[in-house]
Amino acid sequence: MPERLAEMLLDLWTPLIILWITVLPYIYMAPMAPSQVLPSGSSLGLNGLNEEQRVLNRSKRGWVWNQMFVLEEFSGPEPILVGRLHTDLDPGSKKIKYILSGDGAGTIFQINDITGDIHAIKRLDREEKAEYTLTAQAVDWDTNKPLEPPSEFIIKVQDINDNAPEFLNGPYHATVPEMSILGTSVTNITATDADDPVYGNSAKLVYSILEGQPYFSIEPETAIIKTALPNMDREAKEEYLVVIQAKDMGGHSGGLSGTTTLTVTLTDVNDNPPKFAQSLYHFSVPEDVVLGTAIGRVKANDQDIGENARSSYDIIDGDGTALFEITSDAQAQDGIIRLRKPLDFETKKSYTLKVEAANVHIDPRFSSKGPFKDTATVKIVVEDADEPPVFSSPTYLLEVHENAAINSVIGQVTARDPDISSSPIRFSIDRHTDLERQFNINAEDGRITLATPLDRETSMWHNITIIATEIRNHSQISRVPVAIKVLDVNDNAPEFASEYEAFLCENGKPGQVIQTVSAIDKDDPKTGHFFLYSLLPEMANNPNFTIKKNEDNSLSILAKHSGFNRQKQEVYLLPIIISDSGNPPLSSTSTLTIRVCGCSSDGVVQSCNVEAYVLPIGLSMGALIAILACIILLLVIVVLFVTLRRHKNEPLIIKDDEDVRENIIRYDDEGGGEEDTEAFDIATLQNPDGINGFLPRKDIKPDLQFMPRQGLAPVPNGVDVDEFINVRLHEADNDPTAPPYDSIQIYGYEGRGSVAGSLSSLESSTSDSDQNFDYLSEWGPRFKRLGELYSVGESDKET
Repeated sequence: MPERLAEMLLDLWTPLIILWITVLPYIYMAPMAPSQVLPSGSSLGLNGLNEEQRVLNRSKRGWVWNQMFVLEEFSGPEPILVGRLHTDLDPGSKKIKYILSGDGAGTIFQINDITGDIHAIKRLDREEKAEYTLTAQAVDWDTNKPLEPPSEFIIKVQDINDNAPEFLNGPYHATVPEMSILGTSVTNITATDADDPVYGNSAKLVYSILEGQPYFSIEPETAIIKTALPNMDREAKEEYLVVIQAKDMGGHSGGLSGTTTLTVTLTDVNDNPPKFAQSLYHFSVPEDVVLGTAIGRVKANDQDIGENARSSYDIIDGDGTALFEITSDAQAQDGIIRLRKPLDFETKKSYTLKVEAANVHIDPRFSSKGPFKDTATVKIVVEDADEPPVFSSPTYLLEVHENAAINSVIGQVTARDPDISSSPIRFSIDRHTDLERQFNINAEDGRITLATPLDRETSMWHNITIIATEIRNHSQISRVPVAIKVLDVNDNAPEFASEYEAFLCENGKPGQVIQTVSAIDKDDPKTGHFFLYSLLPEMANNPNFTIKKNEDNSLSILAKHSGFNRQKQEVYLLPIIISDSGNPPLSSTSTLTIRVCGCSSDGVVQSCNVEAYVLPIGLSMGALIAILACIILLLVIVVLFVTLRRHKNEPLIIKDDEDVRENIIRYDDEGGGEEDTEAFDIATLQNPDGINGFLPRKDIKPDLQFMPRQGLAPVPNGVDVDEFINVRLHEADNDPTAPPYDSIQIYGYEGRGSVAGSLSSLESSTSDSDQNFDYLSEWGPRFKRLGELYSVGESDKET
């Protein structure tokens, strides 16, 4: 009742307070007393005094102010009066003018220059600008000279409740665990108010809940939201919508308000145990199912979510705990029953299991609601299936001696049909495992026999696969591996372990061990090898060597005397009989080669060849081989040299089967000009090789085949060269098959005294086509023919 009375009184006085604030700026502010001390340095109102008085006395004024107030958001028909300026210097003669400058002067605030009244000509908003700083000054109306120093003052905009509270980040979301106790804090939400928090109650906010009760409550001052009910259950209702209000003016009537929404979600806790959907499950499975196959699934439902709903499954009882297992599926949250061991319908036709589902994560706060587990019964029925034959053993190991007779029985395998029908079984060998067909099997009773002889030394083990097939259903087959071990019999005689060759020093001593040999036997007796060594009966009294059996089953050969000489006998052969301890024992004769060698004083073998005696002292066999190789190399070089010389001296005229079109002969021995008659043999031009035979030309291939001309008689060395050349020239011009026998002569020295001068074309500065050969006819009768030839050539070119 007192609270309601106070609320009524507050509602009554609120309009009066607002009216007082609104009318307050219009109340006339009386001038202050003349004795009010002005600011230092002021000279206002002292225009009629002398300079000395001006210095000693301060002027006084009748109005002093610091600040004015104006109400925001005022929108009357006329500009609102903010205040009035007045000075004692104004006698009312209208000789003083008031000037206003500063923030908003002329745009927001306007002054009457005669009366000093200040008006606000625009609507003000405190939230945009709370105060304005202006400067007032009184000046002479006519001269605009200041009558006193300027004075600064502030106009403050007074706040009114024109802004409602706002929730800037709404709507809001919050979570709180389910089953929380009463008063558990959920979240804290605050609003903002743009009004002045200092002046009045315009920004004083009070919070309340409009929707969301009775589940949640809010602190009016701090806006802390708490749970108003204990043990709220997420499984019953997970989400709540709460409407929150913030009201200014301290929550009183007339205040402005703002609202927002808060969504509160209850988070899960493990407060519910798992529960099987049914108490009994039935599954059936064929007896031939593969191990690890999933037989069925069971699931315990949990009203919780996430990790709180995770359960583990176990088989805790039943007659099939050894044959079945259960695993948990983390995704589907159920248990999968799988087969661990093979089933047999003929042995047991059904099984009963008791499975349990228990929560993995248990919250101790809710253990009183437990136990957090549940059980169910699972019945599994085994279905009959046509199973393949079953061998009596998963593997077989058989043994047979390597000398066993063909068709002898090695062993037997057995199999049966596990089904009730009990079909007969047929046996066979997988020939992929017995490619050489060494074994056979009786198709009816499974007896394995030998088909080919065995040799343990070749193959000690044989691995074959036996196939058992149902006669009534050939698709039902089974396989079993059979390992056959070949047992050893004494069928191999011992022999030397390697090819031994002993070396005996000429300067050796009697009783010296020449060589130690060992024997091997391909057989493998159970008691191990034991060898007996002996010499041939006819060599039992060998005058040179004797034998000695060692403890390690080896044999040492010893020399009986010294003074062996390799010039008399270089090699000795010693036959040795080696016998084993088998039943019956086997033996063989191996021959040891003993070579007599020359040794150093300390017994190091140096040479074992008789030829070493005939070699010069200091010349070894390696040196002899090197000398022989050098001789052979020299012979090869000589043969190559002769071959190259022959190739170089081949005649210039080729035979019919050769196809050389040009032949250039270079003479290193050059003539000495016309005076040198011995440097060049004219007989070369006669071509003695071609006198009596036909030789084709090398430079052209004739179109027509001409009969070989009759060879001319040999011309003596004293024949006229001019006549000889003419004859050859005539033959060359008329017979295209005749060899030209051209040659290029290079004369480094042409001799002296020739009237023709140099005939070398190398010194010619022009080509043949640019030369005139008429001068050749002036050189004498010897060059007359040559001149005719060249003149004819020039005329032919012109023609």
